[in-house]
Amino acid sequence: MKIRKYLLLSAFALLSMTAQAQQSWSLQQCIDYAVDHNISIQQQEQNVALREVELNTSRNSRLPALSASASQSFNFGRSITADNTYDNRNTMSTSLGLNASVPLFTGLQIPREIAVKKLDLQAALSDLSRAKESVSVQVTSAYMEALYQKKLVTIAENQLALSQAQANRIEALVKVGKAAVADLAEARAAQSADELTLVQNRNSCQLALLTLTQLLEMESPEGFDIAFTPDYDPRQVLLPSAEEIYAQAVMVKPQIQAEQYRLEGAERNVLLAKSALMPKLSLGGGLSTNYYNSSGITAAPFGRQLKDNFNKYVGVQLSIPIFNRLATRNQIRQAKIQHSNQQLQLDQTRKDLYKEVQQAYYNAVAAQKQCVSSAAAEESAKAAYELVEKKYENGKASSTEYQEAKTRLTKSQYTLAQSQCTFHFRKLLLEFYEKVMY
Repeated sequence: MKIRKYLLLSAFALLSMTAQAQQSWSLQQCIDYAVDHNISIQQQEQNVALREVELNTSRNSRLPALSASASQSFNFGRSITADNTYDNRNTMSTSLGLNASVPLFTGLQIPREIAVKKLDLQAALSDLSRAKESVSVQVTSAYMEALYQKKLVTIAENQLALSQAQANRIEALVKVGKAAVADLAEARAAQSADELTLVQNRNSCQLALLTLTQLLEMESPEGFDIAFTPDYDPRQVLLPSAEEIYAQAVMVKPQIQAEQYRLEGAERNVLLAKSALMPKLSLGGGLSTNYYNSSGITAAPFGRQLKDNFNKYVGVQLSIPIFNRLATRNQIRQAKIQHSNQQLQLDQTRKDLYKEVQQAYYNAVAAQKQCVSSAAAEESAKAAYELVEKKYENGKASSTEYQEAKTRLTKSQYTLAQSQCTFHFRKLLLEFYEKVMY
């Protein structure tokens, strides 16, 4: 009984794992998985971490600087003595020190540098969002291609079922002498052609799934499948205008936000460069002591000398820039040029976004029209096929006419499947421009 129970539990676990492995993935699941495992996104995350470290370094520049020093020296040979004569002596000296400095005023350099680093971090975060959106669009495109190939497989399976049924019907008629053997051979040839088409479509579907899994950074496409997206009537979809989409996109898209942050950072860099024109004030202090020993002279003990020679100091240092070979002036000019260039970059990014939105909008409109016309063509082809099929069954249409009607129906179904997937992708792309994804 225990062995039987163990086998039942093992079989149940195996079936559960198989069902989980064969679970169809939705589009959102694919996007989420790709975002979590994409290498380029991980690189952008490292760039964000780097900007965080730089910001932390700028903030810490307000803290005091503390350093300790120790030195040991040995001198050999002739040296001057206390009575102003020279003699051969060996001397040894030890010095210990502890120094600290605190910036009191840096010409506003520290707060301006912190502001620049904050904007750099925000720009890096926007670049990260942009990378995630780019991967999402790539995954969506690959997903729609795989979905299209799956629909082609379904269409091919349906066509093969029709061919098989038709061939079986003709075979039954041949047995009772109501159909010619040539008709049966032609029907079997059509069935073989549909079987070949099904094999080709299945291979194309497997390659599309492979492309999608590679984009998801999955090790193998084994057990991977996608869920069919519910069809909807494209005639009931109302697309917003390109101007409405752009007005929303220019406020939320990360590439625009990244360039705006960089423009603000360029403005701060101009102020940061001007900080070099202002004086700087710092507070410093320290502790020091030393030990000295010379050959031929009785020196005090090491500890006694360290105590007697102990020294403390504190001071304020003021640095006023006067002339540094026009380096500061050129740095300011360079920062202003970079600011102007960044303004042009922001304008160019906005224009590129507007072009992308326009292209995506008109592609969606064209795909919607094609989808509507393809649906109408498919309905007409289906009605024509059903009419020819009835005539063929009653002997009023030839096998050639039947095959032509069937071919037109298959072609219209292929065209409809492609137009539906294309329009769905174009519609999703417009939605990407209108919302904040990450």
